[in-house]
Amino acid sequence: MDTTELLKRVRKIEIKTKSLSKNIFAGEYHSAFKGRGMAFSEVREYQFGDDIRSIDWNVTARFNSPYIKIFEEERELTVILLIDVSASGTFGTNEVKKNLITEIAATLSFSAIQNNDKIGVIFFSDKIEKFIPPKKGKKHILRIIRELIVCEPESKGTNVAVALQYLTNAIKKRSTIFIISDFISTDFKKPLQIANYKHEVVALKIFDKRETELPAIGLIKMKDAETGKKFWINSSSKRQRNNYKKWWLAHEANLKNLFSKTGVGYTSIQTGEDYVKPLLKFFKSR
Repeated sequence: MDTTELLKRVRKIEIKTKSLSKNIFAGEYHSAFKGRGMAFSEVREYQFGDDIRSIDWNVTARFNSPYIKIFEEERELTVILLIDVSASGTFGTNEVKKNLITEIAATLSFSAIQNNDKIGVIFFSDKIEKFIPPKKGKKHILRIIRELIVCEPESKGTNVAVALQYLTNAIKKRSTIFIISDFISTDFKKPLQIANYKHEVVALKIFDKRETELPAIGLIKMKDAETGKKFWINSSSKRQRNNYKKWWLAHEANLKNLFSKTGVGYTSIQTGEDYVKPLLKFFKSR
């Protein structure tokens, strides 16, 4: 991709996602992800109905008139996006998963900076591909979008556990974590529990409708994007289609059970469909 095409793609994503975050997500994001406590703001004279527990006795004694302390929520958060850049992200029917992940990441990033939050990114496959430390500002968001578009991972596999372990070691301050992945990965329960104990973790599962079931179209030559392995499947076989469907449903059930038991927020988003509705529904449910 040349520089001109890259800038056009970045600009297109910026216009769409910035508008979404400003007009739709900003309020819901603010409500869903609270600050980390209350910070002292100022004192003012006591008014009828004020809580007497808020009286500042030192100021009251100095002015011989009751004054109370005013506190405000500490709004600033640190948001970290754990983004799956493995080879399975190149799969999709109407839209590849990587493009959807890029838009969702951009929308969350613009929502974060509009709430004065810092945003950082960890790109992972079955290893850590890149870490962009948390910062504020539009230039920082545009860098994240550019890196997502041009990212060519060194490895093709997926290992969510590796990403979570790196997160726990690298990010010391309690943060809000969004894991954006298809979660077709080996077991990651233990590192997920540790990460969610230290941070507030949200899982956004990206999937394509063709991953949920096989079409009955005869012999299909398949290739595993992550391993490169090729094989044939007889999709005319009802038994084979049913076995695949059972695997997918079991995979879905295991993920939901895992996130429920670990207390991790979870929603799934399908390629080719509007991602606004599931995200808004998730934010409102918090």
